[in-house]
Amino acid sequence: MTINIGNSQLKLLEKLCNAMAVSGEEGEVRAIVLEELKGHTDDLKVDALGNVLVTKKGSGRKRPKVMLAAHMDEIGFILTADDGEGIFRFETIGSIDSRQMVGKQVQVGKEHAPGVIGARPIHLTTADERRKKIPLDNLRIDLGPGGKAKIGDRATFATKFRRVGPSLFAKALDDRLGVATLIELVKNAPPNIDLLAAFTVQEEVGPRGAKVAAYAFDPDMAIAIDSTPANDLPTWDGEENTAYNTKLDHGPAIYTADSGTLADPRLVRLLTETGDAEGIPYQIRQPGGGGTDAGAIHKQRAGIPSVSVSVPGRYAHSAIGLVRLNDWKNTLALLDAALRRVNPSLLAGERV
Repeated sequence: MTINIGNSQLKLLEKLCNAMAVSGEEGEVRAIVLEELKGHTDDLKVDALGNVLVTKKGSGRKRPKVMLAAHMDEIGFILTADDGEGIFRFETIGSIDSRQMVGKQVQVGKEHAPGVIGARPIHLTTADERRKKIPLDNLRIDLGPGGKAKIGDRATFATKFRRVGPSLFAKALDDRLGVATLIELVKNAPPNIDLLAAFTVQEEVGPRGAKVAAYAFDPDMAIAIDSTPANDLPTWDGEENTAYNTKLDHGPAIYTADSGTLADPRLVRLLTETGDAEGIPYQIRQPGGGGTDAGAIHKQRAGIPSVSVSVPGRYAHSAIGLVRLNDWKNTLALLDAALRRVNPSLLAGERV
């Protein structure tokens, strides 16, 4: 059975991306997840940190317990001081480059109050100031005198989801793509495993929710589903881009190493051999920085064999990201096919 991505899945992704769920306040996305999974689980609960933990049991004996994790939170801002007349100082939540902020529309608080991140216009800056990055302390979120917000409110970019030909544009594709993918995998869970799905919180500030979820599930193996930067734009001098990390249109990115995890070789082989056998395109993410929920998961209990799979995307942690629809389709296809090949002997094999 093949899981397809059609209009209903695209509508779900649109709803997820347009929702506001900055780390620590993931309620809007959590509500969507809970609604989507009604009637599709054997057990569903929300833990003390706000993770959504789902169990979907298979059939037969000696079923491996497979944890899949996708984080619900996104990068954003928190209001820290009221300067009056609807103008607020703020701090970032998660990694955001202040060069990406100036002039961007934002939405603030549970009512999604519209605002803008303002800075002095170019007419009032010096030549020396224009050569430097604007410090975060010099930026403000401006809601206007009628804007309703309070200190402690979260804010995020106000970008709306849209599809343009083969591409999808939205904020928070990291990691609403993973959330949408995991919802489909739960709805179509294979019978050979017990699927343990964790829709996690606070990944963008360190994989805190995943740590708790993995301890609770105590799985035999785990796969983190995420989105990873595709540094695949042409170089300024026309030379070959050899630092691309991942590329669009080359399928899901399978991790071997990042700043938090050395992927279990048996799980890397499971994914690559599945892709080869099923004719599903994939790529190996160039080892390097960054990380996923797997960084916390693999260190829980007595150790949990883990790997990450990501949809490559451009312009991560900015006001708008860009991915290819086919890369998402192939990520879902690879994960679905790989899960159906999991058996009790998988982790009994050699690690190398």
